[in-house]
Amino acid sequence: MSRLRFALCGVLAAVAGIAAGHLLAAFLAPASSPVLAVGSTVIDLTPTPVKEWAIATFGTADKVVLQGSVLVGTLVLAAVAGLLARRRPAAGVGLIVLLTGLAGAAAVLRPAAAPRDVLPSATAMVVGIVGLLLLRDLAARAAGEGLGAHGAATGPRWAVMRDRAEDTYTRASSRPARRRFLGGAAGVAALSVLAAAGGQLRAGAQKAKQIALPKPRDPAPALPHGLESTVKGISPLRTPTDTFYRVDTNLVVPQVDVDSWTLEVDGMVERPFTMNFAELSALPLIERDITMTCVSNEVGGGYIGAARWLGVRLTDVLDRAGVKGSPDQVLSTAVDGFTISTPLAVVRDGRDAMVAIGMNGAQLRDTHGFPARLITPGLYGFVGATKWLTKLTLTTYAAEQAYWTKRQWATVAPIKTSARIDTPAPLSTVNAGRIAIGGVAWAQHRGVGKVEVKIDDGPWQETKLGPDVGIDYWRQWFLPWDAQPGLHRISVRATDRQGRAQLTERATPFPSGSSGIQEVVVTVA
Repeated sequence: MSRLRFALCGVLAAVAGIAAGHLLAAFLAPASSPVLAVGSTVIDLTPTPVKEWAIATFGTADKVVLQGSVLVGTLVLAAVAGLLARRRPAAGVGLIVLLTGLAGAAAVLRPAAAPRDVLPSATAMVVGIVGLLLLRDLAARAAGEGLGAHGAATGPRWAVMRDRAEDTYTRASSRPARRRFLGGAAGVAALSVLAAAGGQLRAGAQKAKQIALPKPRDPAPALPHGLESTVKGISPLRTPTDTFYRVDTNLVVPQVDVDSWTLEVDGMVERPFTMNFAELSALPLIERDITMTCVSNEVGGGYIGAARWLGVRLTDVLDRAGVKGSPDQVLSTAVDGFTISTPLAVVRDGRDAMVAIGMNGAQLRDTHGFPARLITPGLYGFVGATKWLTKLTLTTYAAEQAYWTKRQWATVAPIKTSARIDTPAPLSTVNAGRIAIGGVAWAQHRGVGKVEVKIDDGPWQETKLGPDVGIDYWRQWFLPWDAQPGLHRISVRATDRQGRAQLTERATPFPSGSSGIQEVVVTVA
């Protein structure tokens, strides 16, 4: 019981320190919270195969799993610190200093860190040390350590009687000491909960300022009615903003003040400049329907979404600066220092690459890059969709490498043609009779030419396509099927407008996107 009590001292001291640091970080910079800072560093250091495994296994919950793992590891080491402090307080304190010191280093070594980002970890260190020593003292008293000889029944008769009397006194006095320890532990836990909750409330209260977006000079045509009203279970033609996928390396969503935000354009340019949001939004705006895809999307996966985007042509922004020399990439930087490289040749080939400020008729959400982000039709997001954009640098791949380039991902990554079955769902059971097989297909910047479905070992059958919104948008499709009882395998493939069918070879997302034919198995009852 005594060992458990001292281990609990370390855990509670660490929880108190983490909570205090989290609360302070909410007022300074949420990303500098000790656990978040360590978690972000772990993300950067994690090998690519492990990252892909985490995304494939945990989906959008991968960040929660990571933070939980960091927290559990920290608490295990904190329990060790508590056990060490029982006999050697300096050793326990030293371990607390080491843990919080690593968190502080992780915070100040982030790409866009400021010196003040070490303060939450420093606060966690002070609170953790004080909490450990106070709780350790209460635990020692509760255990009766140092208060008597604990039954050393040797020596003369009077010495034995004295030791027994001291043991009786120790047991009697340890009862209120145990109550004081439990009260102290409960108090520390309660204050920690309040501090952590306060930090979460403070961070959650920082919402993006509501802004009125200008009308586009070049608006998109009205979106046609999709198949979702007639084919049950098919993805809607436009993805609602609330369900649009989010994949990034951020454990905490950056909160950007639009009034102080700026976009800097520099590098190999004739006229470097910086503009604020009002200046950016005053430029000619275009509105386009574009389907975005994450490179982490597995065959048949859900990391894809179609939306209407409002923004300034990227070429308009770059032309204002003028090109100097022979740059071959646009290195875009987010407010947290994250970087993405986009081939300059792709930006200038006529596609509607833009600095987007609106999504589905409203300003960007915080989770989708407010106040401005890049959208590059036809490229996976990791090479053309920087969120929370703050800087554009014209440079060369030889001179500068972006985050994913350093990790051996492809530098030119066009989205691969693919198709997905939405209905019937994999491993589902459907009633026999006439039903619809349906889903979506995409071949951004080439356009979907046709979609075919194969049932069991039968021939490929061409499906009926939904409305055509453009070559940068996905196509809905469906095939009526007279389903017969039994177990059936359904396959789907897409062909772009240039006549090139999607790749049949199975490939993982690394380094340039997954490929292969999706097959689902369903039971017809």
